[in-house]
Amino acid sequence: MTPHGSGRWPKKQKSFEQTLWDTADKLRGTVESSEYKHVVLSLIFLKFVSDKFEARRQELIDEGKETYLGMVEFYAMKNIFYLPEESRWSFIQKHSKQDDIALKIDTALHTVEKNNKSLRGALPDNYFSRLGLDVSKLAALIDSINNIDTVEDKEEDTVGRVYEYFLGKFAATEGKGGGEFYTPKCVVNLIAEMIEPYKGKIYDPCCGSGGMFVQSVKFIESHEGNSKDISIYGQEQTGTTYKLAKMNLAIRGIAGNLGEVPADTFFKDQHPDLKADFIMANPPFNLKAWRGNDELSDDPRWAGYEVPPTGNANYGWILHMIAKLSENGVAGFVLANGSMSTSTKGEGAIRQKIINNDLVDCMIALPGQLFYTTQIPVCLWFLTKNKKAQTIAGHSESNHRDRRGETLFIDARNMGSMIDRTHKELTVDDIAEIARTYHAWRGEQKDGMYKDKAGFCKSSTLEEIKSNDYVLTPGRYVGAAEIEDDGVPFEEKMAELTKTLYRQMEASEKLDAVIRKNMEQLGYGQ
Repeated sequence: MTPHGSGRWPKKQKSFEQTLWDTADKLRGTVESSEYKHVVLSLIFLKFVSDKFEARRQELIDEGKETYLGMVEFYAMKNIFYLPEESRWSFIQKHSKQDDIALKIDTALHTVEKNNKSLRGALPDNYFSRLGLDVSKLAALIDSINNIDTVEDKEEDTVGRVYEYFLGKFAATEGKGGGEFYTPKCVVNLIAEMIEPYKGKIYDPCCGSGGMFVQSVKFIESHEGNSKDISIYGQEQTGTTYKLAKMNLAIRGIAGNLGEVPADTFFKDQHPDLKADFIMANPPFNLKAWRGNDELSDDPRWAGYEVPPTGNANYGWILHMIAKLSENGVAGFVLANGSMSTSTKGEGAIRQKIINNDLVDCMIALPGQLFYTTQIPVCLWFLTKNKKAQTIAGHSESNHRDRRGETLFIDARNMGSMIDRTHKELTVDDIAEIARTYHAWRGEQKDGMYKDKAGFCKSSTLEEIKSNDYVLTPGRYVGAAEIEDDGVPFEEKMAELTKTLYRQMEASEKLDAVIRKNMEQLGYGQ
């Protein structure tokens, strides 16, 4: 239903992100969408790092340290990139109407990368010159980006907002397959709230544009933790998306190890010895081109399990993540719903061993229409290496009870709100309710006592899961929601329903008679 019965969604006042998008969108016709996002996000990145640089430069002047203005170390010590004059935003804007502006932007990006080691491999290479962009449209985009004040409000994370907005819009407009670099923010938020990545190593084996890492840091900051207590590891196969991730982390001052180069996690694992405390991931759904069975049959990641079958990488991803978990590690990841019940090519046997090894902590069925680029129903898996009672350092109320032999099932398919005609979003309250249920089930005092709730959540034993043929679909366990009793006695309700039925039958007979008469008048009577 549309709001207020109006027949259309209410008009919202344009945000500055939407205004910026409208300007940038004028470039689309002349540029492939896969390239277009890099044009826009590279310019936003350049504006942001320039603003930070200029603010630090002014700070040095105010402190009477003009001698050090050209020294990289005096910027790096504040986690700010040093920019030679030709790579500063002011230089780009000054020459934005000139015919060689594309070359100047490419030179600026190359110079920024060359002067800052942490950006190596992060920025687009020779994009602007190669694309042959319309100078007037490019100039208009530069003018529009110039209006973003990226440093005035430090709490607002303006550039982060713009970046997230654009990533979401690109995912929505690129159609099927175009959103592989972007996981809906509400899904990322939910995973972070569930696994609570306060301290330790965080890993995403298919990190896309780095959204899981960004949200982990936001989670820590919002819960008054210290982002220096975590270290970030990731990997991304697609070269352009790898660059997006490095930029996304850089604009927020997040240090992370995404490997030396973009590479396939299965065939070139760039963190072979990593044992992660938290794994957050959204692997490509049902990756059919995967050849693990043929080419990785002796891989140590499958130790103790069947080799994941060729033709679908889902169980390859699951076993890869299990192999990467530390002794007390927890993983939260998105997979297609089929992963919960499939028995194809030995996948059922792998799931059975995972369950018998007591690694499955929680399963969540999500509502449909959350993703921009697929209508495939999805679920969240939460695995842990340790279900024993344990004390979480620094969080006295987060002590976990002994959950061995138990798994929590949550059916959240009826949650979420429509944000437009085709897309749904989990609300803040939805996320809080799901996370609170899980934390209470784990025994955390701050979330009260856990109780099963028909139609929503159920704590099941290993025996129950075995009796359901090792299927992990929450709907099998939570049952149907209880129907609220309206207090009307059955006899009274039945009498009223019977009256209504008879009235409808009488109306139907009258309508039949009218139709029959009309048919006879037209010469079609019997």
